[in-house]
Amino acid sequence: MPSDQTLVFLLFGAVFALLVWCRIRYDLVAFGALVLASVLGVVPSGEVFSGFGHSAVAIIALVLIVSRGLSSSGAVELIAGRVLDGDRSVPAHIAVMSAVGAGLSAIINNVAALALLMPLDLEAAAKAKRAAGSTLMPLSFATILGGMITLIGTPPNIVISEYRQDALGEPFSMFDFAPVGLAVAVGGILFVALVGWRFLPQRTSLAEHEQEMLKGRYVAELRVGDQSIPEATMVQDLYPMADEHDLHILGLVRNGRRRPGLARREEVREGDFLVVEGEPKAIEAFMGQTELDFAGSEKHKGGVTSTGLTLTEAIVPEGAR
Repeated sequence: MPSDQTLVFLLFGAVFALLVWCRIRYDLVAFGALVLASVLGVVPSGEVFSGFGHSAVAIIALVLIVSRGLSSSGAVELIAGRVLDGDRSVPAHIAVMSAVGAGLSAIINNVAALALLMPLDLEAAAKAKRAAGSTLMPLSFATILGGMITLIGTPPNIVISEYRQDALGEPFSMFDFAPVGLAVAVGGILFVALVGWRFLPQRTSLAEHEQEMLKGRYVAELRVGDQSIPEATMVQDLYPMADEHDLHILGLVRNGRRRPGLARREEVREGDFLVVEGEPKAIEAFMGQTELDFAGSEKHKGGVTSTGLTLTEAIVPEGAR
């Protein structure tokens, strides 16, 4: 009979191979490995699901909830929008985005921070008419470095803190990692901004899939809730916020009927649907700022998904009447 250590290493090897194979969902691979470990006796049957009650798991879940809240509120896009500038040089852009990414990673989670900032980095690359490959990897490194500054920045910090609690009776505090983590983060960001990015393959134009991602615009319906927009707000009052996110308000649907034209002077009421056009991240940021809800595939009379309604784009030539 092989020892428990041998079984554990064989199990880890099988899990790693299945994850690389990518044919089976990673959550199913992990759950299957847990069940198999219990059947083989490596994990006691009474402790199979004890890990779900571990405080580290709860803390990571809470951090992800906070990350989702920041994403939905549009706060990250608002902050990044203030610092993004397509006219900056590559080193300056990397330094700014890396600083923002490291700061967010210290507050939320490094993976969540990277997911939030990647679309903004792609947008900045499109405005500067350069490939994003030279800035995305430095951003990834910056979020990893920023996660080392605080206790909640990255899951390993939380796990090692819990281990210290069990071994010594006292966990790490929120900023115990900062003296070393902050120095490493600053040094790492300076390196990737000034030197590191130069080692990456250089391309002078956007790849085809990057161009498709950046130019994709969608028409969506946003439902007005009871807490969404202050009373007596007209559609035209929302134009400045829409312009901030490069979003177009196409119209208003009320009580199953499309209001005439763009409905600029119509007051927005609870239960109305705003029809907007823009990129997915722009729509999401606008929703967070106005607290509107995404109607999704919900069908209602007068909506863009209702039967009998067709959206047409027409080109007006010079001299047309």
